[in-house]
Amino acid sequence: MQLIKAPRDAILKPLSVVSGIVERRHTLPILANILIRKDGSRVSFVSTDIEVQIKTEADIGTGGESMATTVAARKLLDILRALPESGEVTLSHTAKKLTVQSGKSRFNLQTLAAEDFPTVAQPESYLATFTLPQKTLKHLIAMVHFSMAQQDIRYYLNGLLLVVDGKQVIAVATDGHRLAYCAVESEGVTGNGAATERHEVIVPRKSILELQRLLGDGDAPVTIDLAPNQVRFTFDDVELISKLVEGKFPDYQRVIPSGYTKSFSIGRDDWLRSLQRVAILTSDKFKGVRFVLSEDAVKISSTNADQEDAQDEIEVAYPHGTLDIGFNVSYLLDVLNNLKTEQVTVSVGDSNSSALITLPPGADGSGGDDFKYVVMPMRI
Repeated sequence: MQLIKAPRDAILKPLSVVSGIVERRHTLPILANILIRKDGSRVSFVSTDIEVQIKTEADIGTGGESMATTVAARKLLDILRALPESGEVTLSHTAKKLTVQSGKSRFNLQTLAAEDFPTVAQPESYLATFTLPQKTLKHLIAMVHFSMAQQDIRYYLNGLLLVVDGKQVIAVATDGHRLAYCAVESEGVTGNGAATERHEVIVPRKSILELQRLLGDGDAPVTIDLAPNQVRFTFDDVELISKLVEGKFPDYQRVIPSGYTKSFSIGRDDWLRSLQRVAILTSDKFKGVRFVLSEDAVKISSTNADQEDAQDEIEVAYPHGTLDIGFNVSYLLDVLNNLKTEQVTVSVGDSNSSALITLPPGADGSGGDDFKYVVMPMRI
């Protein structure tokens, strides 16, 4: 039976959307496959790794029949990418094989039964629903994602905390050494008495990285539905459902310093380039750089095990005496590479206290309290 007849790119686009979470090696062979379900001209593509499920649809089906099958995602993706851009592609299913045909090229792929494909069970109702423009959600994730932990035994750090409080939507990520916080305004929350309630969920790292890949830069809305153990993001023709990380996220409000009186403004680009230069002579394992703040400059230096050293200096106005403090240069480079503003504000306590990086009021089209980045000091 013929399933699809369409230009190559019309099939490649939805397939690329869902194939990002498919892992080549899995204990369940069917998880290396995607589910293709045809209902008349409407064709849906579904992938899952049990934790995350992505679904998208396209009007590329032929004939009025309905049917479903599963096929190896990577193989189908590689075949389509290797075919000529201008060619029309036909996908047919007969005798447990999916045939891909374009011009004189023909491929037969093994299929597995659609009924064995483990789709994620969805709750009957969601606790709360809110919407954000795609570019706003993408911005929110971009401002904090780099602080998520990777494979930490404190599993609740391997994700992003999403807080919905009235009209405010907050994203927080930390790996225990640094913390990033960003807040945006939503249209408000609807749901079971949700408009006045505060909701906190931890979205897994993999789901956040997929969202970053899939979200666009436009004003089209993303609908976000929260359930006790699940979150659903719906935008364009895409539906991403993710299980949530269980556990108690650290109290970020206690981690963010308040009451710092010593601060200075520094050019983001100047600081970034200075750190990149000084980082060349840090040790691979010990990424420490030293900052000596004085009235009119900050001196940045590094040394390594070969007794090599680097020094750089940037003019800043710091009328608060002298301060000598060390940081992991990678944590500073991460945040500076993700920011877009010309200036950043750095607030400090003493040499044993964390530093707070914020944006000047009005930067990035937002207020100065919308973004905060806390980085712990290092002994150097």
